[in-house]
Parts: sequence; structure tokens; C-alpha cells
Amino acid sequence: MGSIMPEIRTQNIGDVDVQYLLYEGDGPTIIFLHATGFMPWIWHPIARRLAASYRIIAPYFCDHRERDPEEGGLGWMLLAEDLCSLCTRLRIESPLLVGHSMGATVMTLANATHGSLARKMILIEPIFLPSDFYGMKIKVADHPLASKSIKRKNHWENAESARSYLKSRRLFKNWDDEILDIYITYGMIRGETGGLQLACHPRREASLFMGGLEFNPWPLLPHIHCPVLVVEGEESENRKFIDLQKASTMMPKGEFMRIGGAGHLIPMERPAEITEIITGYFSRNDHTVRA
Repeated sequence: MGSIMPEIRTQNIGDVDVQYLLYEGDGPTIIFLHATGFMPWIWHPIARRLAASYRIIAPYFCDHRERDPEEGGLGWMLLAEDLCSLCTRLRIESPLLVGHSMGATVMTLANATHGSLARKMILIEPIFLPSDFYGMKIKVADHPLASKSIKRKNHWENAESARSYLKSRRLFKNWDDEILDIYITYGMIRGETGGLQLACHPRREASLFMGGLEFNPWPLLPHIHCPVLVVEGEESENRKFIDLQKASTMMPKGEFMRIGGAGHLIPMERPAEITEIITGYFSRNDHTVRA
């Protein structure tokens, strides 16, 4: 995993504690936020490459709040408020933001509703569903993602059996080998009866998916005034129903990039490429951004 390792810290944000990874540095602060059901360690191969030039914080948004998935789940606007509260408590002003999937959407909500939170943002495969999806009152069984996540396999005898299983699944087949190892090491915990189970329990993951239906982000996009790069995977299944190119045009300083051959989980598949994109975009002068 390389010689650079983060500190694991916990910060109270008023009513709950949030755990986060800290790569201490003297440069500008980058906040990384992970996708639904994953964890901040997914960013490690990217963060350690950037740690010489940036101070990096990666929160864990899975188990800090308990919400019943059948009662609407954990709303993403509440997570956006938690992100803003974390920045306030840690005295972070004008951070650079990088989010993936759920994390990218939460950052969008936070930036649009709390003034100019970010200096710049990179949104990797954000979940901007068609507008008529939002506000729907559906059960977990009727949600295309929550219904699968709540039934997710959640026990393996050991790391070897977990790795074999993951490599057999389409979702993980193109993952970078190191990140797959990181997922097994930090995304799984020792089960009560032995073996391994997911650190983000399938019920919590389902709650997060359900919470994504609570608030429509589309009307907020024109109110995001910082430079934003929206990144899409060419092979992402989300392209069938999410128009990220349109989303980028709705933001005053939005730009769009499509990565050939990549799926939805771009940071896990292409960590070196994502590192280069982050370095290039964040080091570019703002006045060169195309409106």
C-alpha cells in the first residue's frame, strides 16, 4: 500500500461522530467522499500520490447515522449538512472536493445549499437521476439498487475466499489489484461467528440508496458557481438513464470528461488516471476554466 499511511481520526459534528482519514500536508485541502457502500480507504492509492502537495481528508459516511431503509433511508441532504459541519469543526475553508457516485452527489448538494463551499469540484459519476424519480415513496424491494444491496452476500470464510468471490463478480472484475486488496482489508471486518463480513452492512447500504431519492439535485446545478469537472465512464450502466453531459452544461463553470472503457467505479478501476486528472484540474488556474 506504499509507505505513506493516513491517520484515522474521529470528529464530533454536533450530534454524531464522523470518522475520517487524514493525510497531513501543507498544501490546499482536498476532501474525498466515497460511493454508497464503500469506504474512504478506497481513495488511498490516489491520496498517497497527492499527499506531498495537498492536505487530504476522506470521511466515512456509512455507519455514523442509523436510519431505517423502509422509512426513507438516510437522506443525502442530511449527509451534505454533515459534510458542511465537518468542514466547520475542522476549520476547513474553500476546500477542493472530489466525490464519487453518492459522494459526488452529496458534495453537489452541500456546495449548492451552503454558499461557495468549494474552491473547485471533481464529480465522478454523480447520481443525478431523472427528476421524476425524486420524492417517490417506494419500498426497498422496488428500488433497483437498494433491493440488490440489502440481499448482498455478507459472509466469507477468509480473505482468500472473499477475493475469489469478488473476482467472479462483474462489479469487481476490472478493479485495480491493490484497491481490491484494500477493499478486503478495510471494507470487511471480522464476523461475530468468525470469518469476514462487510464493514458497511447491507442494510445500511440499502438505507443510503433509499436516501438518494429524497432530494432532487437538478434545480440546484445552476447555483454551483465554482469550477466543476464532471467525469463519466464510457461503459457505465448509468449512462442509460443519467445525462451527466447535460448536468455539466447546467453548471456555470462546468466541464465534462468521458473516460473510455471505464465503468461506474472509475476510481477503483483507474486510480492512476484519476490521480492525473485531479492533479491537472486542481493545478490549473481558475481563469482558464471554460464557462
